[in-house]
Amino acid sequence: MEDEKYLTMIISKTPFRISFIGGGTDFPDYYKKFPGLVVGGAIDKYCYVSVRFLPTVFKYKHRIVWSKNEVVRNNNQIIHPTVKAVFNYLKVKQGLEVHYQGDLQKNSGLGTSSSFCVGLINSIKKIYQKKINKSILAKTAIRIEHDVMKEESGSQDQIWAAYGGFNSIKFKGKSFIVNRLKLNKLKLSNLSKNLFLIYTGINKFSHIVEKDKILKLNKNLNYLDQIYNLAKSFEYEIKNNKNFDFIGEFLNEYWSLKKMLSNKVSNNRINEIYNEALKSGATGGKIIGSGGGGFLLMYCKERYHQSLKKKLQKLPLIKFNFVEEGSKIIFKT
Repeated sequence: MEDEKYLTMIISKTPFRISFIGGGTDFPDYYKKFPGLVVGGAIDKYCYVSVRFLPTVFKYKHRIVWSKNEVVRNNNQIIHPTVKAVFNYLKVKQGLEVHYQGDLQKNSGLGTSSSFCVGLINSIKKIYQKKINKSILAKTAIRIEHDVMKEESGSQDQIWAAYGGFNSIKFKGKSFIVNRLKLNKLKLSNLSKNLFLIYTGINKFSHIVEKDKILKLNKNLNYLDQIYNLAKSFEYEIKNNKNFDFIGEFLNEYWSLKKMLSNKVSNNRINEIYNEALKSGATGGKIIGSGGGGFLLMYCKERYHQSLKKKLQKLPLIKFNFVEEGSKIIFKT
């Protein structure tokens, strides 16, 4: 980046996401050969990234505040892998202070790391008053996570973080197309009112699960093809139904296929919580993200809400709404 500064401080707000059907088909190793499709939406849970130019009076060059407090003299001393990769990719030379805050815990399956990556890129670009559109923002984050950080991950999280909205995302070759599923506010409200995020209490590391899936990609092609077709059917039903009670069955079918991709996707604790939710009136669900921990997404008809809450009262149950906007700047000076 250029050394000349324009603004002194920026704060970005970037949404996390809920993916319903299609995860796995957004792996580059898959969609470079076969079409991929995911359906889901950005939600009203966010990460906030503040970036300001650091005065040269300090003995260190950069300060990064997350669960650690880092003070370093150069980019390569940075511990946080995303900050280090973004700083190097964007050629950050001037001293910066970065603060991260999130509405929900990291490693939860909600795309938190990609939301942070997108928010950080957006903030750094804006503090230098460099324009960046949604497409370039998403593509830059994907390139950094895949090519620089060598992350074993899909490509949906970065896109939802940048674009926001309730969408289907189609992947083919090296490109993606974001199709906004035009649901009005009432339909989106009816959709989200019967959805619950249930925290399993298991802190997961997605790259371990995703790496196992990628190693088994050729063996899993049949399952991934079924997931793609299921996502197409789900997209059609979402567009054409006023009643969303079909979602539970779709999630159940997808959950069965997802568990076939790797034995690391689920475990005894996740299965136990899932079965308890079904006994309490939920009609279906799945683990959010790669699997192995984090949040379960469950669909439960309204008349069973209290039963579900009572049965799982020892676990955090999170309600959410879908949101239209992707990463945006909420403060600048």
